[in-house]
Order: sequence, then structure tokens, then C-alpha cells
Amino acid sequence: MEASWPLVLVAFVVGLALGALALRRSRRTPAPPAEPVLSPDAAAVLAALRASAVVLDAGDDVLRASPSAYSVGLVRSGRLGHAALADLVDAVRADGEIRDRELTLPRSRLAGSGVMIVQVRVAPLGDGRVLLVAEDHTAARRLDQVRRDFVANVSHELKTPVGALALLAETVHDAADDPVTVRRFAERMQHEARRLTRLVQEIIDLSRLQEPDALVDSELVDVDDVVAEAADRVRVEAESRQVTLVVGGERGLQVHGDRDLLATAVRNLLDNALRHSRPAGRVSVGVAARGEEVRIAVVDQGEGIPADQRNRIFERFYRGDPARARRTGGSGLGLSIVKHIAADHGGDITVWSVEGKGSTFTLVLPRATETTAPTDEEGPV
Repeated sequence: MEASWPLVLVAFVVGLALGALALRRSRRTPAPPAEPVLSPDAAAVLAALRASAVVLDAGDDVLRASPSAYSVGLVRSGRLGHAALADLVDAVRADGEIRDRELTLPRSRLAGSGVMIVQVRVAPLGDGRVLLVAEDHTAARRLDQVRRDFVANVSHELKTPVGALALLAETVHDAADDPVTVRRFAERMQHEARRLTRLVQEIIDLSRLQEPDALVDSELVDVDDVVAEAADRVRVEAESRQVTLVVGGERGLQVHGDRDLLATAVRNLLDNALRHSRPAGRVSVGVAARGEEVRIAVVDQGEGIPADQRNRIFERFYRGDPARARRTGGSGLGLSIVKHIAADHGGDITVWSVEGKGSTFTLVLPRATETTAPTDEEGPV
């Protein structure tokens, strides 16, 4: 019993030493702080931002992110979804300086998914936390490019017929004593003059459609009259191209809007169909009601539209085959005008196409619920 006392004393001393050592270590190395959490006010501010916002902790884990940050792929699996964003965050942490960059990022990890242009601002919040705010400028950059292309294309399109007219006039002047030559080049001059007039009118139509009061004189419009007028405008062109023009479908339908604009939209669809039809082909116009919608479909038997071009054919001056457009006289504005007219009338324009078999363009408009009874003076439609 007496022999065990030294062992007990040694154990007691060792225990005191270990306890003192642990106490000193705990004083020198404080416990890790609790995970930082955003206040409800800060979270509400992030949710209200139009831009995508992300708050990262010191380990680059996402503490908070707005829904748009997930939808555009800035955040994936609780981390930043792009290496360029992570590099920008590291640079801010390194020197504490706020950074602002415009980055071009892939929309997703899938090949061919396209890119987005974002303006990114990164700022330190303290304790290793970082705030990243990204604003999507893709649409704005595309609009700027469309505007530049529009100005360049208008200049080019106007220059071509004007230059041709100048050369033809000079040729006619030099061949004044040759009636056959004068007649031949005079016909060419008339063709270029019509092309120039059509282009100027399309630019005027497009400018008018961009005004907020484009439909200030909206009225009840008979779809039968719109289709008949549009068909009459292109009938001579159809005969010259040896294309059969057929009009059919449901009658007596009405929509609210501007009759001239609607006739222009249908005529542009018919012009497009005729230009892409083969000789001895057929172009059809069909009208039908589907619920609260009126659908005007223009069907051709042309070469069809490649799948990679269908999303761009309604852009101003876009022409998938510029050589064919020059040969057929297309300006690249017709379908863009149709799209604007449809939108101003609360409708839409859709396209179905198969290469080698043809295309169907469908103008969808809200159906008018009011009807007007014909007067005694009115004849059958």
C-alpha cells in the first residue's frame, strides 16, 4: 500500500501539467468563430437587386446568392461556376481592392451553349467574406451590334440601287441614239427604282413600328379584307414567277388593330414565300380560329430554312444566303417588320420549316370578341 503512493503522486503531477498545458493552448488558440450569417436586412437587399449577387465566405463557399445567380450559372453546387470569377475573387482577397471587370462566360458547361457578357464587381466584406455582383449585358451588347449592323446595312442597301441608277443613267445618256439599248436600260432603271422605293418604304414602316403610338388608331379589322388586299398586292409577282397563289380557310374573323399594318405583314410573308418558291410551285394562305386566337398561315414549297438560321431570320437585314437575296431582291427587312407588327398587335409570328420541302409562317393575333353586322350597302365578302 505504501509502495503505491509514489505512483499516485506521479499521476497527479502529470495530470496537473497536462491540464495547465491545455489551458495555455486554449488561451493562445481561440475557438473558431461561428459561421458568419447575413442579417435579414442584407439578405433582403440581395434579393431585391436586379443584378445577380453572391456572398462568399473565406473558403469560397456560397453563403448567399440571388436566384438569378443560379439561373445563369454563376453558382453551381455551392461554389462559383466559372474559374474567371474565382480568379477575380482571389485578386480582391490578396490586396483588398475592389475590382470591376467585364467578362465573357459560357452559358453552361455544354458545348455550343453560347456565351454571356457580364459586368462583374467584387468587393471585400471583412473576415475573408467577399461580395460579387454581376450584371448581364448580353442583350445590351447584342442591341448595340444590331444598331451598328442596321446603319451599315442601310447604307449598303441604299448605295447599291443608287449607284446602279447612276451607272444606268450614264449608259442611257451615251446610247441616246440607240432606241433598243435605251429601252433595255430604261427597264433596268425602273427595276432599281422600284427596289429603292421598296427599301425606303420598309425602313419607314420599321421606324413607325418603333413608335409608342404605332396603333393609336386601332380599329376592328376584317381578316378577310387583310388577306385579300395582301394577295392582290403580290398577284402580279406570283404570275411573273409562275407560282400559283391560293387563298382559303375560315371566313368572317376579326381582330383589333391597324388594317394597313396587318396587310403589310401578310404581304411581306407572301413576298418572302414567293421569293423562295420554285417555278410552277404553290403558295397558300390559310386563315383559322383557335380559341381566342386568329392564325394566318402562309405556306410555300421552297427550299426550306436551315435549322441554324431559324432563330435569326426575324433580325433586321439578316439573310441566310446573301447571293440569293441579291438575286431575288430581298432586303432582309420584311420578316423583321412582320415580327414588330405582330408584337404591336399583341400577337406572335412562328415558323415551321423542313429543308427541301418548304416553310410555314404563321401570324398569330388575338381574336376580337366584338362583331360588326354588315350594312345593306355591303356586298358579300
